[in-house]
Amino acid sequence: MRDVIVIGAGVIGLSVALMARARGLSVTVVDREGPAAGASAGNAGAFAFSDILPLASPGILRKAPRWLLDPLGPLSVPPAYALQIAPWLYRFWRACSPKAVAASTVAQTALMDLSKAELEPFLAATGTLAMLRKEGNLQVYEGEAELRASLPGWEARAAHGIAFRHMNAEEMAEVQPGLAARFTHGTFTPGWHSIADPRDYVLALAKRFQATGGEILRAEVTGLLPLASGVRIGTTGAALEGAQVVLAAGAFSHHIARTLGERIPLETERGYNTTLPPDAFDLRTQVTFGGHGFVVTRLASGIRVGGAVELGGLQLAPNWKRSEAMLKKAQAFLPGLKGEGGTQWMGFRPSLPDSLPAIGRAKATPRVIHAFGHGHLGLTQSAGTARLVTDLLTGTAPPIDLTPFSPQRF
Repeated sequence: MRDVIVIGAGVIGLSVALMARARGLSVTVVDREGPAAGASAGNAGAFAFSDILPLASPGILRKAPRWLLDPLGPLSVPPAYALQIAPWLYRFWRACSPKAVAASTVAQTALMDLSKAELEPFLAATGTLAMLRKEGNLQVYEGEAELRASLPGWEARAAHGIAFRHMNAEEMAEVQPGLAARFTHGTFTPGWHSIADPRDYVLALAKRFQATGGEILRAEVTGLLPLASGVRIGTTGAALEGAQVVLAAGAFSHHIARTLGERIPLETERGYNTTLPPDAFDLRTQVTFGGHGFVVTRLASGIRVGGAVELGGLQLAPNWKRSEAMLKKAQAFLPGLKGEGGTQWMGFRPSLPDSLPAIGRAKATPRVIHAFGHGHLGLTQSAGTARLVTDLLTGTAPPIDLTPFSPQRF
């Protein structure tokens, strides 16, 4: 029997597996598709440590009605899924109260600070430090009014010691030439880091894990059964048994948790992108078009245009018009961007209503530890989450309060 079985070979699962191996535990990772098959491969590659403000907020409530009227806009709910997602949206609305947002921001900041502190030591220990880039992020605004509307969020970041600099058009051009004239103001965050390519990074973690004696199996997990001395994992192949189990299966995690009798309100933010050839644009920093819900990122594999939120579950077919709409906007916003030769992608971001992940022990058995629901921040919070989960696995007191992340908080 292995000491630990990790369900999920994305960035969270493999980060946990590597830290657990570093503490001397025997570890097997099991995944339905193998390493880097989901959102861990198709994200924007950012360590967004300054994103301490939850998606669930009064600001998103003000924007949501306008956005929802546009089926290809930054936030959409397909009509075929609207009734099914209604209970989640109600919890999301409740999480937008000022009191709830303040509490979520404190918890998110603590996890961000831990994740940032753990990142470079983890990269160094796994031989991936050379993949880290420190190129910052430029958030751009269409007019002074949009900048002013963003200021409360920047004041909250300033209170937590996050460095940034507001810019006019001329100053933005020095950081990132080629922006359309409609963007008159911006905010540059120098502490925003990124990875050369998220897929390459997760595959490198998988290779490192196997080199340390870890095992990766490909099978779909069908259920969990607590035992006197461990947990039995039902799969589409042979059953597995581990002394402890970490559930880090991303957007599929709540289905597995339900076999333990837990109903966790996890939903799927379906994200879209198009990755263009590396010479598509001279991109020098990640650019965030916040008013339109997408970013443009320079990766080793090309220029990635992606983002937005489609609350559409796991079953609906992809709506590739969303990728096309973002690319069309990106070409208007970056007039020199060449839009030919791109590859489209859609993936599932696991999201909980209050924008915080579920990190903690299962209600049914302390031998199962949940680690999912990071939304847009899985890569960003991967090292911090791995530290917390590995502390739980080894009986070590975690460095931050895990109460706000309790899987049972709903």
